[in-house]
Amino acid sequence: MLSVEDHYETLLSDVYTWLMGGFAQAKQQNIAFFSHRNIKPTGSGIAVDLGAGSGFQSIPLAELGFNVTAIDLSRKLLNELTSNAKTVDIKTIKDDILNFPHHLSEPCELIVCMTDTMTHLKSKSDVLALLQHAFNSLEDNGSLMLSFRDLSNELKDTDRFIPLRSDENIIFTCFLEYEAETVKIHDLVHLKTNGTWTLNKSCYRKLRLSVTWVEAALLNIGFELQESSENGGFQTIVAVKKVTAEHER
Repeated sequence: MLSVEDHYETLLSDVYTWLMGGFAQAKQQNIAFFSHRNIKPTGSGIAVDLGAGSGFQSIPLAELGFNVTAIDLSRKLLNELTSNAKTVDIKTIKDDILNFPHHLSEPCELIVCMTDTMTHLKSKSDVLALLQHAFNSLEDNGSLMLSFRDLSNELKDTDRFIPLRSDENIIFTCFLEYEAETVKIHDLVHLKTNGTWTLNKSCYRKLRLSVTWVEAALLNIGFELQESSENGGFQTIVAVKKVTAEHER
């Protein structure tokens, strides 16, 4: 059983962008995602991308005019982000996302934690800590955007085998093994090189976070929920740190 960081470094980071349909497609999806929600700088313009990967969210946000800090545990993916950025300047930091407040010098307008990053944390206590850090780090009326897979409902038998993507040279399949609070994700990547197929495999854990649990946690911290929706297997939650009456006085 590998840590999340080791799983990405030894297997997933090499095929991550391909798995998401390629950089151009993934970037365009996020351009549409932010455009649909009318996301643009209206305050400090400071944005933080937690689990930034190769830049699917960071680069569209920078192109919208945000001053973006991208944080990820994978140096390979952060290097890819820098290469993809081209015309925009994005600060990249290799670190655990729980440490992101240490890299801020002032409150931010927007924090995004998308594409299942939150489920990579080790425990629900860590998730609560991350959400509290986000609340504390946002300026008044700042937004937190989350997207993740709700793994609370257990798949059974052969439904636990999921073909994720394939082409003439790569076949990516995963197998899910459910535990009380987590799911063991067994990633199987068949690679064809010079006509010969080889199997790369690795296993790590994701948290089983339900939408209702995350919503309740956000409300308890003091966020106001602006959106909670599902599309393509991913849950999206947008939470806002509203100005309080105390702050208005």
